[in-house]
Amino acid sequence: MNIIDNFRIADEKENFETVTDNIQKGISFRGTNLWILIFAIFIASLGLNVNSTAVIIGAMLVSPLMGPIMGMGFGMAINDLSLLKKSLYSYFFAAVVGLSTSTIFFLISPINEAHSEILARTSPNIYDVLIALFGGLAGILATTSKLKGNVIPGVAIATALMPPLCTAGYGLATLQFPFFFGALYLYLINTVFIALATILTVRFLKFRYKILPKKEDQTRAKRIVWVVVLLTFLPSVYFGYDLVQQNKFEQNANQFIEFEAIFPNDYLLNKTIDAKKNSITLTYGGQIIEEAEIEKLRSKMPRYNLKKTTLTIQQGFSYITDNNKIDQKSNQLSIALSESEKQINAQQKIIDSLVDNSTLSQQVHRELKAQYPQIKSSTLQNATIYSDTSKRIAWISVINSNARWDAKDKIKIKNWLKVRIDAKELEVYFE
Repeated sequence: MNIIDNFRIADEKENFETVTDNIQKGISFRGTNLWILIFAIFIASLGLNVNSTAVIIGAMLVSPLMGPIMGMGFGMAINDLSLLKKSLYSYFFAAVVGLSTSTIFFLISPINEAHSEILARTSPNIYDVLIALFGGLAGILATTSKLKGNVIPGVAIATALMPPLCTAGYGLATLQFPFFFGALYLYLINTVFIALATILTVRFLKFRYKILPKKEDQTRAKRIVWVVVLLTFLPSVYFGYDLVQQNKFEQNANQFIEFEAIFPNDYLLNKTIDAKKNSITLTYGGQIIEEAEIEKLRSKMPRYNLKKTTLTIQQGFSYITDNNKIDQKSNQLSIALSESEKQINAQQKIIDSLVDNSTLSQQVHRELKAQYPQIKSSTLQNATIYSDTSKRIAWISVINSNARWDAKDKIKIKNWLKVRIDAKELEVYFE
């Protein structure tokens, strides 16, 4: 068996009428399809709002947006103007419904923060073009094949039509127009290249197509298709190139910081790498870094392809950001140092207390020995005395003697000790 035969798909091609019927069913947005679209929009908007990838994937699986896009591609591929018009109407109707519903949702939502799931859909590039193209190829191939498998749900997730439409709604609701136009452009990329993949696949499979009355009309239709493709494709190439350059800048900057931005007796508190502004900001804590050392560090930047990069060195534990707020990491470090200082002070008090107690005990022993030479040893300690129902703090003294103690002497010593150490409570034990 020839290996090339494994790649042949002609034998698995679905009947033309069946494919047309399936595509026709997926185009219309009425009744059930319309409500499914609205619910999918709400699901995707909620997922973007709470930054939940799982919820967003669920919305992609439910979404019926793929239908009219494939309908447009199929209509152009077979020169079926009626199908093309119907698909275009459904596509724009779905886009308006999706944009309106998501905008209303984000207007009433109490959460307005742009999480990572939203930000990921505001800067489309060439990679999104490739995803849409290959996803569209997989989708239309499954639609035109007798062996459909489980491809369509995967294509829906990969091409992700619903999230950018909802992100555009977020941009409108919050009046963040860069988000709106970026997300809408991503939606347009997905639309154009899924449709293009449909055209190429249908033409490759040689489905019969209608002949337009005039040859000029056929030529004009082809030109319109390729103009739309190019107008969508070219900006994405620029954005893709820009993304690659930003990634390279960040890699070079991180290597530079890791291997070169090291100063004795200083530690890096914070780093900010801004690829768009071509700048690096480093904040250090510790000893003051001399200007000569900073210039020496700057001289090493060309080795890491950072020749035109602006390097800013900030020093000290508390530094002010562009928003005139104390940087979070610096603030956390200050709090940690404050807590550490409190612990050290508390431990020092305990040590001082022990030293003072030892000094006092030694001095009292000498004074007692001078009055009562028979004393062999003595101890004096401030302690906590526990009982079954309470606890109390008292001074405890144990006095050891070579001779027996007289009762009067015991009372006299206890009274003397109480005055000497200014003790409210005192326990004295004679041995």
